[in-house]
Amino acid sequence: MTGVYLVGIGATKIDEHWERPLRDLMLEASLKALRDAGLSKRDVEAIFVGNMSSGYLQGQEHLGSLLATWLGVPGVAANKVEAACGSGGAAFHNAFLAVKSGLYDCVLAVGVEKLTDATTPDATSALIMAEDQEYVAFAGFSFVALNALVYKAYMKKYGAKQEDIALFAVHDHKYAVNNPLAQYPRAVTLEEVLSSPMVADPLRLLESAPLGDGAAAALLCSEKKLKEVEKDVVIEVVGSALATDVLSLHDRADLTTLSATVKASRKAYAMAGIEPKDVDVLEVHDAFTVLGVIHLEDLGFAEKGAGWKLLKEGQLEKDGDLPTNTMGGLKARGHPVGATGIYQIYDIAVQLRGEAGKNQVDGAEVGLAQNVGGVGGTVSVNILKRVR
Repeated sequence: MTGVYLVGIGATKIDEHWERPLRDLMLEASLKALRDAGLSKRDVEAIFVGNMSSGYLQGQEHLGSLLATWLGVPGVAANKVEAACGSGGAAFHNAFLAVKSGLYDCVLAVGVEKLTDATTPDATSALIMAEDQEYVAFAGFSFVALNALVYKAYMKKYGAKQEDIALFAVHDHKYAVNNPLAQYPRAVTLEEVLSSPMVADPLRLLESAPLGDGAAAALLCSEKKLKEVEKDVVIEVVGSALATDVLSLHDRADLTTLSATVKASRKAYAMAGIEPKDVDVLEVHDAFTVLGVIHLEDLGFAEKGAGWKLLKEGQLEKDGDLPTNTMGGLKARGHPVGATGIYQIYDIAVQLRGEAGKNQVDGAEVGLAQNVGGVGGTVSVNILKRVR
């Protein structure tokens, strides 16, 4: 099977794009990725679009054909991939498989979402569609409420303190300051986080990722196609895995772990031929602060109940042992849900290419991106490596 290489990236700033439809955002990100690779739209053979809620919020489905049309490549294979907040990572995984199989030489993975056009109740209704409608959503739960339950369970089981977990938000905002694509590029203090409004006990507003609009794109190619790309830095996708868990929290034995993360990461590590200690830069899906902590543990970087210690000890800083969310993460870079997984790939690529500016991790060669759908119902783990 062929190697798979990330040759182009593109993204819009995450913001409230009131005046711009989905097609505009997708097109901007896609054209940027093509220009970045030095390739033409005519090189694209297939397209996978990650999106969660366009049908409900914009009344627009069929995003694969929509993008192919506006990109000017009707005729290519194209479809939408939906895996809740993990749609972007799942689209990237599908693009990886399409190239890895040898069927296609050049595939575009795009993530897009518009959430701010809707009222908050409508956006909340769209997001809870990722949960079981008969047994969970019907009872009035929101995703904030579900993650609040996880938060309480984690603190009770491991004796962790909220002030230590809430540091994840402070960490993310620190690095978003230097990210031109970030939705909230400003620093926050721990005191501000802990005094922000309560949204679902114990979750505070500033511990929760914001609603936002944006699109990001990643162009993947085969070894054969790579010969047509002139790049000083070559990035290979050395591991890509997708896994699921029991959909709803009430059916799980332990609320403090996402088994899909464990399964996907171990598959990806094995495929890449690496261990957690080999990862130089990490992107975790911290839609809520407590999830960021749990992900560190499930990915194998900390013992269960000790993920918050890495944060408190400064190990997640750009010069720490495990630089994490170095462009702001979901909390501050932003979380346009179906696009988030591709934004994470973008952020890893920027680091491996040495283009992260003030946030650059010295000598970064291996990066891992973890994207989560729902409360861990679906998880993708993608591992990138600079090979030249």
